[in-house]
Amino acid sequence: MPADSPSASRPDHSPASRQPSGPVIAGLLLAAGGGRRLGGRPKALLSYRGRPLVENAVRVLREAGCGPLHVVLGASAAEVRERADLRGCVLVDNPDWAEGMGSSLRAGLASLAGTGASAALVSLVDQPGIGPAAVARVLAAYRSPASLAAAAYGGERGHPVLFGADRWADIAATATGDKGARVHLTRHADELTLVECGDVAEAYDIDTPPDLARLA
Repeated sequence: MPADSPSASRPDHSPASRQPSGPVIAGLLLAAGGGRRLGGRPKALLSYRGRPLVENAVRVLREAGCGPLHVVLGASAAEVRERADLRGCVLVDNPDWAEGMGSSLRAGLASLAGTGASAALVSLVDQPGIGPAAVARVLAAYRSPASLAAAAYGGERGHPVLFGADRWADIAATATGDKGARVHLTRHADELTLVECGDVAEAYDIDTPPDLARLA
């Protein structure tokens, strides 16, 4: 495999990770950020309830019913692999993580090729206020490989976001910098299903030192 290509490892073959009937909806966790505004502390390794934050994000996807689970790593990827318990996940290395979220989204979607997944439920590692209840609501919005749905908070679009497999190629082609899938979501706003989750989740990010108080 070329050195500059995303690599994946440790596929999940556990029974709990499979959806025995109906569509397969993969959980895609973007956890590559280097925490620039946190003094260079990788977000995946921030401490949450005594464990790396990435473990909480994986648990949320699993409990909501996503499977398989793919986790995109970037900053301090080797340390994340060593310290975090990510058994049952496919770990995807993004060597271009410093370019922004778009590169991680592209790497994650590429890793799902050949998995048979009909959709990807994309979540961010630094949103611990979003739990399984919100994720499950967005999962329930799946209708077909052309589905496009997102959680909403007070009517405003947020995460997680569900992308049917028919949309992956266009999303990957337009995901640059820190825009992620914004270009695709804007172009197809009339096709987007918003799923209100403000009553079961809080969509804050852990971006700056004052935000760390939310992890206590």
